Amino acid sequence: MGLPSVMVLPLLVVVFAGIYYVYNEVIQFMSKSIVRNKVVVITDAMSGMGSECAKLLHEGGARLVLCGPSWDKLESLCDSLCSGSDPSKSFTPKLVLLDFSDIDSMSDVITEIRECYGCVDVLICNSSIKVKAPVQNLSLDMDKTVMDVNYFGPITLAKGLLPLMIARRTGHFILVNSIQGRLAVPFRTSYAASKHAVQAFFDCLRAEVEEYGVSVSTISHTFINAAAPSPALSDPQPTNALWAYILNKMTTHGVSPKNLAGEIVRVVNRQKREVLLAHPIPRTALYVRCFLPSFFFAVAAARVKDGTMEEPLK
Repeated sequence: MGLPSVMVLPLLVVVFAGIYYVYNEVIQFMSKSIVRNKVVVITDAMSGMGSECAKLLHEGGARLVLCGPSWDKLESLCDSLCSGSDPSKSFTPKLVLLDFSDIDSMSDVITEIRECYGCVDVLICNSSIKVKAPVQNLSLDMDKTVMDVNYFGPITLAKGLLPLMIARRTGHFILVNSIQGRLAVPFRTSYAASKHAVQAFFDCLRAEVEEYGVSVSTISHTFINAAAPSPALSDPQPTNALWAYILNKMTTHGVSPKNLAGEIVRVVNRQKREVLLAHPIPRTALYVRCFLPSFFFAVAAARVKDGTMEEPLK
């Protein structure tokens, strides 16, 4: 007795869904096993994405070095990780105070991180500061602060830990960067400049350290949609129809901290050089910027003339 044709499509959907589920479970298991016993440094473990990443890596048996500017919050995160874990399969995280805005303290921070386990397998640079304002309203001091946190801090730490990786002929740098490291929008002069700078640094670093067995990965994401709040009715709306459409797509389709953390763990496993976490509109904007720059500049200018201060990308 043959299978009715009407049942073929639903059956195929179920079969492929089952295969996809099994594939994801296998990848997740492999991702956890690959980080076991590895020393992983997270520069901003207190953020939503940082804490989610710490949770996944801790469950996988990684030896974590959690960094951040608040000791109380670091201790709270450490307690939450250890409270529900099996001591025989996990390690108690090491805690290090780290504030990239205090560049003078970086030498002591690097020494402290090096002394935690004597080596570093993975450095996850996810610290960031965001600034949104017209360029004429930003002081030079603010520009310098943004560059310290988003550029000089991460590269100082990377340079300080690089000799450990070269000596062992192994290591992995992961830069969690904004899509604005590749695409700039209005009212983000300092922020976009810092993201472009750090992206370029790690792109150059990738080529320079490959011969030593050291990998460099960059993850470019759109805004982190932690709470997904609804826009207030009083918020000004763009009058330009095209920009309003793009703005809507960009502000309603972010990446969740949990999904971003999962992608970071997969990058640790696969050592993929470059990852773009963005929905079709931001992806298309990258191609438009490359192949139709005049059109892209016109749309960006329309956004400025519109006078709104929305937040399309972070």
